[in-house]
Amino acid sequence: MAPSKFLIFFLSCFLLSFFVIARKELALETTEEEGHHFHTLQLSSLLPSSTCNPSTKGDKKKGSLEVVHKHGPCSKFSDDVVKPLTVEEIFTHDQSRVDSIRARSTFNKGKKDTLGSKATLPAKSGSTIGSGNYIVTVGLGTPKKDLSLIFDTGSDLTWTQCQPCARSCYKQQETIFEPSASTTYNNISCTSTECSGLTSATGNTPGCSSSTCVYGIQYGDQSFSVGFYATDKLTLTSKDVIDNFYFGCGQNNQGLFGGAAGLIGLGRDKLSIVSQAAKKYGKVFSYCLPSKSSSTGYLTFGSSKAAKGVKYTPLSTSQGASFYGLDLNSIYVGGTKLPISPSVFSTSGMIIDSGTVITRLPPTAYSALSKEFRAQMTKYPLTKALSILDTCYDFSNYTTLTFPKISMLWSGNTKLDIAPQGVFYANGVSQVCLAFAGNGDDSDIGIFGNVQQKTIQVVYDVNAGKVGFASGGCA
Repeated sequence: MAPSKFLIFFLSCFLLSFFVIARKELALETTEEEGHHFHTLQLSSLLPSSTCNPSTKGDKKKGSLEVVHKHGPCSKFSDDVVKPLTVEEIFTHDQSRVDSIRARSTFNKGKKDTLGSKATLPAKSGSTIGSGNYIVTVGLGTPKKDLSLIFDTGSDLTWTQCQPCARSCYKQQETIFEPSASTTYNNISCTSTECSGLTSATGNTPGCSSSTCVYGIQYGDQSFSVGFYATDKLTLTSKDVIDNFYFGCGQNNQGLFGGAAGLIGLGRDKLSIVSQAAKKYGKVFSYCLPSKSSSTGYLTFGSSKAAKGVKYTPLSTSQGASFYGLDLNSIYVGGTKLPISPSVFSTSGMIIDSGTVITRLPPTAYSALSKEFRAQMTKYPLTKALSILDTCYDFSNYTTLTFPKISMLWSGNTKLDIAPQGVFYANGVSQVCLAFAGNGDDSDIGIFGNVQQKTIQVVYDVNAGKVGFASGGCA
C-alpha cells in the first residue's frame, strides 16, 4: 500500500473510532441526563407498611416533635375512636375544604396583611377537616394536659374541647381538657381587644356570656366549635412554653375531627400561634410531612436549623392576608416544560395549604400536565378514574416503576422537584393515580396540597415574606 493511501486508511480508521466513541459518550450523557428526569423505585415504597418505621432524618434536637399519620402504625389513636374514611369520603371532604378556601380567598382579597429560638411539634396525618390533615401533641394548662390537635396552615384560631361540654363534645382520644383543674386558666373579657380580634380569625362576630368572650368557628365540611375564649399556659416542649396563650375552650363541638382534641391554627392572623409566639420564635416555623402513614415527620417553631439547600420563594399578597400565597410560574414533566401561559397561573393565584390533600391546578394547566404525563407513561396500562383523579394506572404486574419527575418553578426562580411519593395517590396496586386535579375554572384559586409536600422540609419565614423548600427533610 502506498504511503499516502496508508495514511488515508489510518486516518479514516482513527476518525471512525473517534466518532464511534464520541457517539457512545454522547449516548451515555443523554441516558444519564434522561435519568435525571425520571424516578425508578419499588412499587412497595408508594404503599404504607404495617409496621412503624420512624424517619432518621429531620431535626431531633431541642424543640423537635414528631409527626405521625393518625391511621398508621406509628399512631396512638385507637380504632374505636378513629374510623378510617373511604377514598370517596376523603375526596368529598377535601373538595369541601377547597370550596371553603375558594370562598374565603374571594372574601379576604384586599385585606391588609400584617407581617429567635425554636421548638418543634409532632404531626400526625389523619381524616379530619379536609380529611388529610396532620396532628401535633401539645401540653395545655398547669399541670399540663397533653392534647393531640390538628395543625392547619389554613386556620388561625387554636381551640380544644373543654369540660363540662355544656352542649356537645365528640369522642376524642385523650381525656377532655378541664379548665377548673388548671391553675393558669383565665377567661377573656367581652370588652378586650383580643375578643374583638376573633372576627378576622374566625369569620364570625364574637358573642358574650356573663362578661366572658364567646367564639364560634365553622369549617368547610360543616364541622364547628363554639365556646369560651381564654388563656392558659401552652407547653410545646419542656423548655418551650408560651404563657397566657389565647385559645378557644369549646363547649359545643361537632364534626369530623376524628379523635383529635381540637385544632392549632398556623395561619397569618394576629391570633394564630405564629403571631402570638412571634417574640419567642420570630414568626418562623417549618414542617416535614412523612412519605406514608408508616413513617414520621416533624413540625418546628422558630428560626431554624433548616436543612441545607433551602430555596425560597416570595410570599404573594394577591390572595389576601389569611393564606400563604405563592406565585407559580411553570411546571415540568420529565424535564419537559409544559406549554402553559404564565397568565394562567397569575389569573388563578395559588396558596400552599397543609390541610388540602390533592394539589388543585387551573384546568388549562392540569390538562397539559395530564397529557404530558400520560405520553411519558405509555408502557403502563391506564385504569378507571378514582373520584377527582382521572389519570390512573394498574401496576398489578409490576414491582419496579419508572415514571417522570414533576417539578414546579416558583417565583424567584425556585424550582421544586416533587418527591416520588408526592406524584401518586395509591388506592392499592391496581389503582395508582396522578395526585393532581383540575379546578372547575381557570379563575379558581390553585392549592399546593399536602401529598405534593411529602418528605420536603417547608420553611415559613413570615416576617421575611418567604417560604422555602428543601428536599429530603424526612422519610
